[in-house]
Amino acid sequence: MGNLIELKDLVCLNNARGTRIDVPTGKESALDLGSSAMAGISIQLPSVNIRMKRVKGDEDACSSSSEGPTESCKKVRKLQPNKEKHQQEEEEEEEEEEEEEEEEEETDVDLSEFGFDWALLPQEILLNIFQFLPLLDRAYASQVCRGWNQAFHMPELWRCFEFELNQPASSYLKATHPDLIKQIIKRHSNHLQYVSFKVDSSTESAEAACDILSQLVNCSLKTLGLISTARPSFMELPKSHFISALTVVFVNSKSLSSLKIDDTPVDDPSLKVLVANNSDTLRLLKMSSCPHVSPAGILCVADQCHGLRELALNYHLLSDELLLALSSEKHVHLEHLRIDVVSENPGQHFHTIKKSSWDAMVRHSPKFNLVMYFFLYEDEFGPFFKEEAPITHLYFGRSVSKDVLGRVGLHCPRLVELVVCANGLRPLDEELIRIAKRCTQLSAIGLGECEVSCSAFVEFVKMCGRRLSQLSIMEEVLIPDHKYNLDEIHWEVSKHLGRVWFPDMMPTW
Repeated sequence: MGNLIELKDLVCLNNARGTRIDVPTGKESALDLGSSAMAGISIQLPSVNIRMKRVKGDEDACSSSSEGPTESCKKVRKLQPNKEKHQQEEEEEEEEEEEEEEEEEETDVDLSEFGFDWALLPQEILLNIFQFLPLLDRAYASQVCRGWNQAFHMPELWRCFEFELNQPASSYLKATHPDLIKQIIKRHSNHLQYVSFKVDSSTESAEAACDILSQLVNCSLKTLGLISTARPSFMELPKSHFISALTVVFVNSKSLSSLKIDDTPVDDPSLKVLVANNSDTLRLLKMSSCPHVSPAGILCVADQCHGLRELALNYHLLSDELLLALSSEKHVHLEHLRIDVVSENPGQHFHTIKKSSWDAMVRHSPKFNLVMYFFLYEDEFGPFFKEEAPITHLYFGRSVSKDVLGRVGLHCPRLVELVVCANGLRPLDEELIRIAKRCTQLSAIGLGECEVSCSAFVEFVKMCGRRLSQLSIMEEVLIPDHKYNLDEIHWEVSKHLGRVWFPDMMPTW
């Protein structure tokens, strides 16, 4: 019925014959209920969607002829104040909404109304904005206008790029779209300076990376990283194919400063090409697990690249000659040397490095960090830790004996960080106390599957004091004794550390 009051709700006015009720609904409409002495009375209702509700007993009240016309009219009049109140509330709400819309319009200014053209935004500002945007967002923004499209292709935005190459069927990584790779090679290869390749375990991904490398003939890279996210897929490529692609970069890049080629088939001849073109600029070289490189090959790099500050390689490439070359007067101070000691076969023999060679390194580069990772079996540690070595960070990835840890405490005075994955079931009380006493710079320690009595552990922490910034000990490592149990030890350790400390808990899966 729209805005009309239901007719049956007005039947109760049958005694008020002649009463006329005007209900505005866009056109004049009226209900003529007859004539009476009250003829001419007109009741004007608000133009709102209101329907009179029937309450219990309405039908009885309306059908009764004993109800007088005055009472019937009062019922109608009684509705009017409520409707007016409701109308007033709606008008107030509409006014508030209009005010909010006006405020939004005032703050949401369209600069085009003031003659501002987004296409005239200076390129320097666009460049700064685009540098904060992900590549996909930059691509969307480039469609705004011709000026923004030109900014999208500015060389400064294409100096750094990471190619992610994987097979969707076997990898969860998001791959760089092939069309984008083609566009980069076509339009921006000469702009690239900082490039990395992240490949999965598939040979196809490694081949794709080599194909891209072989096309970078017009660029001069400053950094190059080849990263295998799973097993080393580059090692499965034909050696000649990989070397050919890598040589393209070495020849065309005259200012290469950082090269990360771990787990690749790089060899001595390719390193000579690297040195011939980048000996003055090379600062970082990471080439762990490169079986085709010989000690002579890495020595050639050290002899020619006097600016080398960071070097990572396997122990079989480390030699006294290499350390002396890195300690020569022509060479800059070395900052970081990482050595991975890996056992390929049980019972493998390892050579020994002279103490005099290490001493020469310390004299030349007194602040350098020597990081060593050991992945050996217990019977293969014979050549190690028999003489003083300037190791600063020491990690044991496999079980290590009490004897070896005791030698660490005697011959590693520069030790800063120690991580022991496993030791067995023999307590390390004496060895831990010796390390705390002799390694006065120790600030971080982690113990996995080992055993230490609570008393010895508290004494160790007490000797090291607050310099222990990192203390990661599994709760299973600590053995309660006559002085401390597991509930008491964390309070005592916290007191000596100067901060709240709890042992690590083994997660329950």
